[in-house]
Amino acid sequence: MPGRVLVVAPEPFYADRGTPIALRQLLEALGQLSYAADLVTYPFGMDVEIPGLSIFRARNPFRIRHVPVGFSVRKVLLDCTLIARLRARLKAARYLCVHAVEEAAFPAVFLARWAGLPLVYDMQSSLPEQLTEHWVFRGRAAQAALHRCERWLLENVDLVASSSGLSERVRRIAPGTRVREWRYSGLLARPQAREVAALRSELSISAGSPVVVYAGTFENYQGLADLLAAVPLVLAELPETVFVLVGNEGTRGRELLGRTPGFLKAGAVRLIDRQPRHRVPAFLALADVLVSPRALGGNLPLKIFDYLSAGRPIVATDIPTHRTLLDETRAVLVRPAADEIAQAITTLFRDPERAARLAAAASAYAQNTLGWETFVRSVDELYKEMRAISHTRAHNG
Repeated sequence: MPGRVLVVAPEPFYADRGTPIALRQLLEALGQLSYAADLVTYPFGMDVEIPGLSIFRARNPFRIRHVPVGFSVRKVLLDCTLIARLRARLKAARYLCVHAVEEAAFPAVFLARWAGLPLVYDMQSSLPEQLTEHWVFRGRAAQAALHRCERWLLENVDLVASSSGLSERVRRIAPGTRVREWRYSGLLARPQAREVAALRSELSISAGSPVVVYAGTFENYQGLADLLAAVPLVLAELPETVFVLVGNEGTRGRELLGRTPGFLKAGAVRLIDRQPRHRVPAFLALADVLVSPRALGGNLPLKIFDYLSAGRPIVATDIPTHRTLLDETRAVLVRPAADEIAQAITTLFRDPERAARLAAAASAYAQNTLGWETFVRSVDELYKEMRAISHTRAHNG
């Protein structure tokens, strides 16, 4: 066995949403590479069978059953019990290293030092950017404090494994820190034609209607307000178009549509709750155009990996984050503005040859550079580096 890794993730695992999906890929890759992994995580989530994986759930004296995406008091309370569970695991077993996801890296800095272990910070997003979604952290003083905390963290870990788009930020803030950038596998199984036809029927979308699909969270930074503002502009040109927005949780979607409830009544917009991972390919295959209207954020959303492999044309905002994987040969890139998003969508509907060309290029790129074995090799390289750090530390200690 190459060794045992202690992974700590302040997430419900497993759940069909961004970071848990990325974490599952990491754990499956570690299993394929014959590492054993002990995962310390939240007290709820689906149990999954992954070779070499043992799950240790934090205590839940607060009887919390769900945490939303982003900051919340519930998340803070669960993080406290997570730290206690992490410390207990470090006392109970010997590990090659600690692999800490998101904010769990802060306590892990101290606990990994206490245990004499190297630390990987799995940077799924920039915490100052992420926390601007919450009013408490939007002020200048709060943001300055968060940036100082982020700098301290980046300077005190042994290696950063960042989401695509964040490595340059790491190098700028902490030039002396080792950094690698994840390129996750987005090769979902292609659905059968009858499955896609059944979904179209389920959503009551007529055979001739063009379909635009967005799949992801409904957080403000995803740019859904611009996409919804683009809807009437597209309908003015192509009135049969249907927009399918997948990923709603609670009342978030209806709040976004609050000013334009007529879209739902008229059937121009279908609001779909978050779907199990195995259903995502059918929704992507339903699309004539896939959209990512994200307005800001340094980390690349996981949906882009899925979009590329789906074999559909993509319209995305021209921001540095999207540019980490997208360019003009495999997507239409526009300013984050409703009129430009609408124009790009209608242009692709009216130019099927260009749409087919972009879709084929995106699919080929995914096949050639975003395959599963490519991701496994990247995990192998990262952990070889961690083994070298661990060996050096033991030799010098």
